[in-house]
Amino acid sequence: MPTAIELAEQFQASLVGEASRVLTGLAPLERAQSNQISFLSNPLYRQQASDSLAGALIVSKADLDFLQANPSLGSSKRVYFVSKNPYATFARMAQFFAKESSPTYAPGIHPSAVIDSTAIVPASCHIGPFVQIGAGVKLGERVSILGNSSIARDSVIASDTLIYPSVSIYYGTQIGERCIIHSGAVIGADGFGFAPDFSATGGEWVKIPQTGRVVIGNDVEIGASTTIDRGAMSDTMIGSGTKIDNQVQIAHNVTVGECCVIAGCAAISGSTKIGNFCIIGGASNFAGHLTIADRTTVSGNTSIIRSITESGQHFTGVYPSMLHSAWEKNAAILRGLDKIRQRLRLLDKSKGSGS
Repeated sequence: MPTAIELAEQFQASLVGEASRVLTGLAPLERAQSNQISFLSNPLYRQQASDSLAGALIVSKADLDFLQANPSLGSSKRVYFVSKNPYATFARMAQFFAKESSPTYAPGIHPSAVIDSTAIVPASCHIGPFVQIGAGVKLGERVSILGNSSIARDSVIASDTLIYPSVSIYYGTQIGERCIIHSGAVIGADGFGFAPDFSATGGEWVKIPQTGRVVIGNDVEIGASTTIDRGAMSDTMIGSGTKIDNQVQIAHNVTVGECCVIAGCAAISGSTKIGNFCIIGGASNFAGHLTIADRTTVSGNTSIIRSITESGQHFTGVYPSMLHSAWEKNAAILRGLDKIRQRLRLLDKSKGSGS
């Protein structure tokens, strides 16, 4: 187990307290014990942090000053890791300790896997049971593909990417290094493209071939049951460092920039371009053919129907919940808004003519 000074040096935090203190893992403030680390990133929890039994706390300088000025009974022997970003430092330490208990995937190919003879699969890869790998597929070093996943022809998956069970990767998909794709994800299915051809007597929706690809950068994580459609003629693009939650729909020809986060059940319609460092809340949705500026934040359940050209803005379009009886009254008012507007216009005209 690491000592406090080893952790401080590895994660570039200033250490206050006993350098040789051995620490065994992380835990929430209310459950942490004397051999564990917790963190404080919100001043609202300062008192809870002061009362915690944690042997070490990751804190900001301001929070350290508060805790030292208001010591608790158990804080005299506590170690502090002082960081400019305690939450990010916690996340990195959590990764360090998680490696101790995370499953490892030994190199090798399960006998039940079906791999085309033209596929390139390095010896360092782990190929699980009932995996299918098509013609022309190229895997990088140490790629792990777990059971029942399918990698279709001419796809490329770069080094150290982990694909969990029952993932479907359609043909021609490109996935970068160190990506994580969770179970049930479908990457590269046809985009929803149909041309109407109707007359008075009938007709049909004519399918538009979806001949583009999905191209995913490095260090991207894709949640369970998320779908990313292939482009119609150009590619659907996911930038490096982007993290996508469960059950997200990304349509054909969408471009998502670098280091975005997209929460669960969000939906992005075709040909929309999301900038870099955007934060997209759960169940939000975007109309097609929009351009969204860098560092845009969209609250959950918000509908974006127009392009956003100025970076750094925060958009919210959610009505708070209310009693159904109150909602019915408000809905009745909304239905009559047009009549109220017409009356106001007539009133303005009558005032203008009388002046």
